[in-house]
Amino acid sequence: MGFFLSGGFELIFFLMFFLVIGTFVVTAVRGIKTWNRNNNSPKLTVEATVVAKRTNVSRHHHNDMNHGGHTTTSTTYYATFQVESGDRMELCMDGYEYGMLAEGDHGKLSFQGTRYLGFERNV
Repeated sequence: MGFFLSGGFELIFFLMFFLVIGTFVVTAVRGIKTWNRNNNSPKLTVEATVVAKRTNVSRHHHNDMNHGGHTTTSTTYYATFQVESGDRMELCMDGYEYGMLAEGDHGKLSFQGTRYLGFERNV
């Protein structure tokens, strides 16, 4: 029983530690691969229509040492574009760009891989 309390705890601690570190490393590698793939993709400008918009709001509660806490939120903005071939792509963008788009807008979409570069509305 004494082994489980000391040795078992250490084993579980190290397994959880490596699980957290492993998750961090996998996430970082995926981010770097996406960044690299986008950098190596051509910059394209195509005719497109804004077909949908959405946001993803994340809430994070933080505790401090005095048993108080605060909550922070972050919002990620997405727009889905349909190109002339009928294909659709959802691209992430900043809040200002998101606010300037309306569903049904037609224009020239500029992007590089999965990176949104801009949208110029047809007049």
